[in-house]
Amino acid sequence: MTHPSTPTARSAIGAAPIAIGVLAVAATLLTLIVRVAGLGAIPAFVTSAIGLAALAFLVGEGTDQLGRRLSPGATGVLQSALGNLPELFISIFALRAGLVVVVQAALIGSILANSLLVLGAAFLFGGLRNGTQRFHAPTSRRIAALLLLAAAALVIPAVATASGAPDAGHGTELSVIVAIVLLVVFIASIPASLGGPKDAAAKSGGETWPMRLVVAFLAGSATLAALMSDWFVEALRPAMGGLGISEAFVGLVVVAIAGNAVENVVGVQMAIRNRSDLAVSLILNSSLQVALALTPVLVLLSLFIGPVPLSLVLPPLLAAALVLTAVLGAVITADGESTWLEGLLLIGLYTVLAASVWWGPAVRT
Repeated sequence: MTHPSTPTARSAIGAAPIAIGVLAVAATLLTLIVRVAGLGAIPAFVTSAIGLAALAFLVGEGTDQLGRRLSPGATGVLQSALGNLPELFISIFALRAGLVVVVQAALIGSILANSLLVLGAAFLFGGLRNGTQRFHAPTSRRIAALLLLAAAALVIPAVATASGAPDAGHGTELSVIVAIVLLVVFIASIPASLGGPKDAAAKSGGETWPMRLVVAFLAGSATLAALMSDWFVEALRPAMGGLGISEAFVGLVVVAIAGNAVENVVGVQMAIRNRSDLAVSLILNSSLQVALALTPVLVLLSLFIGPVPLSLVLPPLLAAALVLTAVLGAVITADGESTWLEGLLLIGLYTVLAASVWWGPAVRT
């Protein structure tokens, strides 16, 4: 019999993660049934997207438990890395399927979704709940500077390879050079990102799980995310054709938001709890890792796994959106303070950018 003072596994984990875990398993089984029964791409697309979102939440819950033992900076780096796992799997399977446009848009969309939509939601709801919120300005300025560097580096290939430009016709080669430079910068920035004092409020949010449970929880969630990502991408192209949605919108909005459900949930939740340092670190580190690590890694991997290499020669709209996002984010976070109005500004820009790709050409099945 369980001793009254000893928490059971259920009480240690909490009701919400268990409910989301049930949803993730149910969505996985439902997607499998839809695929086996041949019920069509659109139902498989919807159920796999729900499963990915649920699994991303579970990865966030497990990493938040690890963060109870670390500083906000280290927690942001670690949780963002694991939170981006579903997007990594999605992009790898999409590259193998030749969906380069979707991957391009999804990577840029991930940066936009985190830096505009998720950060804006955190500032909006956190500000409405707690008033003006303050966070560590030097950390936010460092991340903003790195994002500006990444935005500039990702935009240069499009300018340098335009018709008549000196590097015209060498988009793949220039993309590889940019990818290597960004990876070097990312590795060099890791020690600074891991520093900082521990979050004093981190242990006030319920039970702390045993380390063995945290590792098993993360391993199981990541494994299911890999499987679900494969099914999601397989249903993506026919679903886009059936719904009449453009590749750019799916990559920029649908895939980006589904792949960043961790930041959507945990980042906003931390801001509402007035843990602004952790919220900003989590959200901005996710954008930073996509720009400085995930994108370069996929560029290099695409040389070996895909029928077409992933190029950093971005369409003009995506290039402009990336620069505008980096500049606006740097301006808003530079003072180390946030208000609900600043959050609304970020969400407003994201809405305009999402609407700008809604009427693009749909995929032909």
